[in-house]
Amino acid sequence: MTFTIDVAFIIKSIIILVIFGITLLVAMYSTYGERKVAAFMQDRIGPNRAGPFGLLQPLADAVKMFFKEDFIPAQSSKWLFILGPCLSMLTALMTSAVIPFGDSIKYEAAPGKIWDVPVQAIDVNIGILYVFGVVSLGVYGIMVGGWASNNKFSLLGAIRAASQNISYEISMGLAIIAILMMTGSLSIRHIVEQQHGGNWNIFYQPLGFIIFITCAFAECNRTPFDLPECETELIGGYHTEYSSMKLGFYLFAEYINMFVSSAMISSLYFGGYNYPGMDWVQAQLIGSLGEIAGHNVATLIGFLVFFGKSLFFVFFYMWVRWTLPRFRYDQLMNLGWKGLIPLAIVNIILTGGAILFLKPLVMSFLK
Repeated sequence: MTFTIDVAFIIKSIIILVIFGITLLVAMYSTYGERKVAAFMQDRIGPNRAGPFGLLQPLADAVKMFFKEDFIPAQSSKWLFILGPCLSMLTALMTSAVIPFGDSIKYEAAPGKIWDVPVQAIDVNIGILYVFGVVSLGVYGIMVGGWASNNKFSLLGAIRAASQNISYEISMGLAIIAILMMTGSLSIRHIVEQQHGGNWNIFYQPLGFIIFITCAFAECNRTPFDLPECETELIGGYHTEYSSMKLGFYLFAEYINMFVSSAMISSLYFGGYNYPGMDWVQAQLIGSLGEIAGHNVATLIGFLVFFGKSLFFVFFYMWVRWTLPRFRYDQLMNLGWKGLIPLAIVNIILTGGAILFLKPLVMSFLK
């Protein structure tokens, strides 16, 4: 039994480290991808000097950040000034813990006894609540950093971030309620599993998806909702006074949040690691490689499919940034309170009506 527990612990630890490493790697190369997409949109070349095709540009940026002068404003609150970017980075990394990146890894714990280890850092039955709880804490990193800087532009950026996040988290939460009404579970893995066989939630909740992804743009402070760091009005926004790796933490946390929100969209609306023909592929692999090896290879394929979906939405974030102009602040708040919240409530009512009236009719027709 001790051997079995140790093996399970080792496999789980490897999964956690891999997820953590891939999250950081994707966030790092999102900065490279952002500049390449921007260059494509603007008919430029983009980064092409640091390494082949400019692939070492993120490493060059990291080295530059490490060696830049690190200063703390004389009139700032020193410890809070340091705490702000640390909070933003911590909450960004914590969010990915409950996202199921794949099915499971099988191994033979004992002769005739096969164990499954889910490809997920922690599998809790309240994954949605965990994500919303951690995401809501993320704004404290911005608020603390903006206030501790003792700079009016930083403070205005922090206030904008707080009001924006509160406004759009309400709409996002209401959009999620419709998903919960359909699935009856707060577990993200359970929601993904219910979409097996092509029953993706995007087909049942198109309005909820539009509301969710719009709110995700605002939550990540991405254009056209990047008002907390609007250069033309606030210099650099809440991180105006930051430099070196403290500034790097804020910028890096934004890209991590972008990847995690893309992974959430893939999990909630596009089936996560599920893909068309998944059962047939898995059956063929198990038939040719055996139960354990075939299942693990099928899990790897699902893992790659999930990342393909997530990276598509990362690209979509960048595409929108270099396509749409920035909103005015009053337009941002009007859209959140007068547009998305009423639409999300209407979506809940429509979903409830469909569950109460249409579902029984469909089931009776199928019988």
